[in-house]
Amino acid sequence: MKTITAGPAEPLDGIICFHLAEQKNNNDQPFAFLATYALRTETSQLLSHIPLGRALQETTAGDRKLFLLKLLLPIQKAAQKSQFLSELIQTGAIFQSTAWTSAQAYSFLKDIPFFEEAGITVRIPNWWNAKKPSQPTVTVKIGNEPVALAGLDSLLDFNIQVAFPDGSELSPEELQTVLASQDNLIRVRGQWLEVNATKLNQVLDHWKTLSKSGITLIEGLRLFAGIHDEPTSELSEDVISWSKIVEGEHLQETLKHLRHAEQLGNKNIENILAERLHAQLRPYQSQGVSWLWMLYSMRLGGCLADDMGLGKTIQILSLLLLVQKEYPTNKHLLIVPASLLGNWLAEIKKFAPGLRVIVLHRSETDLNLQKAPDLSSIDLVITTYGLVSKLDFLQSISWDLIIIDEAQTIKNPNSKQTKAVKRLGGRVKFALTGTPIENSLLDLWSLFHFVAPGLLGTSKKFAATINTDNKEQQQKVHAAIKRLVSPYILRRVKNDKRVIDDLPDKTELKAYCTLTIHQATLYQKSVEELSAILEKQDIDGIQRRGLVLSYLMRLKQICNHPNQWLGHNQYSQDASGKFIRLKELCTLIAQKEEKVLVFTQFREIVPTLSSFLATIFGRPGLEIHGQTPIKQRAALVAEFQKEDGPPFFVLSLKAGGTGLNLTKASHVIHFDRWWNPAVENQATDRAYRIGQKKNVLVHKFICSGTIEEKIDEIITKKYSLVDAMINSEAEVTLSELNDSELLDVISLDLNRALGDTDHKKD
Repeated sequence: MKTITAGPAEPLDGIICFHLAEQKNNNDQPFAFLATYALRTETSQLLSHIPLGRALQETTAGDRKLFLLKLLLPIQKAAQKSQFLSELIQTGAIFQSTAWTSAQAYSFLKDIPFFEEAGITVRIPNWWNAKKPSQPTVTVKIGNEPVALAGLDSLLDFNIQVAFPDGSELSPEELQTVLASQDNLIRVRGQWLEVNATKLNQVLDHWKTLSKSGITLIEGLRLFAGIHDEPTSELSEDVISWSKIVEGEHLQETLKHLRHAEQLGNKNIENILAERLHAQLRPYQSQGVSWLWMLYSMRLGGCLADDMGLGKTIQILSLLLLVQKEYPTNKHLLIVPASLLGNWLAEIKKFAPGLRVIVLHRSETDLNLQKAPDLSSIDLVITTYGLVSKLDFLQSISWDLIIIDEAQTIKNPNSKQTKAVKRLGGRVKFALTGTPIENSLLDLWSLFHFVAPGLLGTSKKFAATINTDNKEQQQKVHAAIKRLVSPYILRRVKNDKRVIDDLPDKTELKAYCTLTIHQATLYQKSVEELSAILEKQDIDGIQRRGLVLSYLMRLKQICNHPNQWLGHNQYSQDASGKFIRLKELCTLIAQKEEKVLVFTQFREIVPTLSSFLATIFGRPGLEIHGQTPIKQRAALVAEFQKEDGPPFFVLSLKAGGTGLNLTKASHVIHFDRWWNPAVENQATDRAYRIGQKKNVLVHKFICSGTIEEKIDEIITKKYSLVDAMINSEAEVTLSELNDSELLDVISLDLNRALGDTDHKKD
């Protein structure tokens, strides 16, 4: 028996209490009801519960009416909302101890909120919980029997059970009794259940109808994640609230293996690779290959999202060698950025020379690219994103396996390039990326629309689902998405010692720089110009966005060096706080005879930085930017990797930020900041990757009091946006800010910019 008490407005003497108890030996009237009021006895402070009927007899004539009015006031108040209680008063049953049917008890229990509101204490059996009714649950178990999965459209078995709240299943006879009952409260196997037979029948009919057409794997996965695709209706709400969707034993075991690649192992795979792969895989790489093979065998796509530098390339080459052994006639397609062609070819030559490869790119072949080549003796075709839409014959080939590297390239689902990639026909599709989410969860949708179409629904519905400011709802959405994608995305990070314990540490330092007077003057003048234009002119849409972006670029160039914006060729060290800071830092690096990578987003300043650094190190270094021929890049990397090779490498962020192995550098300098931290991290990981033997120091140059410091603050706050999802980063977008917000971000704090206040430099 439990008591529900509402704090009374009146003193405790005279408080009303409703009692409902079970009569287990009376099947026709299994409940008993009694209303009491509480009084203190003369000899004790304890309350004594007295049947309400005695109040009519024990009060004297003089004060009986006043006492009764006061006593019955809460009951009259509750009766205004409870029709059931009103009838008890009218018949006088409220003053008597009465036996009730289950229907009467149910009517009473449903009106408890009205009694509580009026200040009446209610004592009822423990099994009743109005917020979580003791109703039977329809359990739908999907994927209980072993089945050879063949893609997301594979049909899964499922069975339907109706169970007590404790999970024990109702027998067919008990279920029939429940469904035939006319009462809302029914006792089965000694337990009372709240039943709506009509709705329960409808829910069961829904699942029975669905069983005729079957449930596909993709539908099952969405149901497990709590995503129901039926139109909003009363029935669909009942299906959701009355049903419990669970993974069957076989499917549960399969998904467990996919979600926990660290538990995978396959001796047969190890034996095949021992013969064909010219390398020894690390344990986590072997697990990754087993995970890829498991997905491939089930005709399911996936995303290998290992941290940059953990060896995604060698894991994919291992998979291709396995497929070559088992299915020697199958044809596969690999799509990469043009800058990574040389890297892939070098890795294939080194680790998987047995793969028969053809490269469809002018830098690597003399073939007529408008004509389909002879692939009869080819395992792997490699081409670039830029050529997919131009090589029409790629669309007509039924590829066994399609792999896309740097898969964030297709994050924009509306781009011509992305659409061309997604039109390709492949039996299985894999995406490789160290940054599956660069800007928002919509990036993840585009990625999975390639590897597992339909898993995350339509882009419109997905966008509407994630677009909520309600934190509780946002957490539920993120949890559902994570549950959906977790079997098909494998993410390991370098700083996890369980993954790799022999990689040295990486330390990131913010190198604050002051502006020179010349820089500060140009910067302030530019801010004032933009403010005046925005105030005087009615600019909106694309025109405003273009104007804002041009001024943002100007401010960043001024922070680098005033002559970068002015267009002068003379880059005096003393004219730029960053150049002064660069000399201080690189002088120490040169003294230690260590190597450094310097990244900038501006191609035009690469030669200047290179010339400046040569004066510090006493000899020339190397450069890579967008105009560096792809074939030449591999030679530059090889030169830098020599022990006695050049001491520094200046790289433009876009051209040198991916695909290069530059582990001889123990310092990375970001001379100017990119809006997207994921792009910066990709660049950093040219040095911080497998093969690095020294601790890596990352220096991020920031001009104090300027847009660079504001951007750094915003990036720091946004790091947690999707961290709970896949540990990734989000881009900062300034062009969408309103005028006031924009000017606040770019405004110059003159004291900080010129170094007039104390500020920690490192």
